[in-house]
Amino acid sequence: MTSQSPRIYLYKITFEEVSYYYYGVHKEKKFDEYYVGTPVTHKWCWEFYTPKKQILEFFDFTDEGWLEAQEVEKRLIKPFYNTDKWCLNENCGGKISLSSSRKSGKYVFESKIGCFKLSKEEKLKVAKKVGHLSFINKTGVFSIDSETRKNISKIQGKKLRDNELGLFSMTKEEKHLLGIKNGERNKRLKLGICGITKEERGENVKKTNQQKWKCIVTGYISNSGGLSRYQKKKGIDTKNRIRIE
Repeated sequence: MTSQSPRIYLYKITFEEVSYYYYGVHKEKKFDEYYVGTPVTHKWCWEFYTPKKQILEFFDFTDEGWLEAQEVEKRLIKPFYNTDKWCLNENCGGKISLSSSRKSGKYVFESKIGCFKLSKEEKLKVAKKVGHLSFINKTGVFSIDSETRKNISKIQGKKLRDNELGLFSMTKEEKHLLGIKNGERNKRLKLGICGITKEERGENVKKTNQQKWKCIVTGYISNSGGLSRYQKKKGIDTKNRIRIE
């Protein structure tokens, strides 16, 4: 490669008037061509403000060099694109940012396309069909055994708790308000238990109470709730049970 050959480089765009910034990689068609990025989501920023380009690193003008440049770009963007409000990157290694995902979701919902064009009954049919196929073909969650699923859930739960993410980032009062809000939403949209009649709920409770469970430590038999109370009183882990009918 001569000094006048096209180049592959990693760059950063900043703006004279504001603190926004953008990272990218570029493969030149000719040496030192004018290029300040090809924004899509935030094109307005390039049009309204004055962009300045800083070349951060050059790479070999080969297929391997292009792949290496993209990997470096991904590592550089990853810590910022979902957390820093000034970062204009909406994609990182094929992953779309949360803000772009929200906008896409809102558009799909308001336009009634995709799953949002289906009725509640049609969605339920699709979900049952997909779940049945997954079970038959042992794909998704059905590709791993129950013990492995439990361990994965424990690890994910511990990670959320240790890093104070999700529900663990909320105060007791915030959780209470969220519960009220979700309950009102379920009533309005008739979701979950709010989507079945009083008679159906009574029938489900009746069926549950008729189920018989056995403590594998003592052999005691009762319904689910009765066995739970018995095992807790005896200091027995409630997991030590099997369903017998």
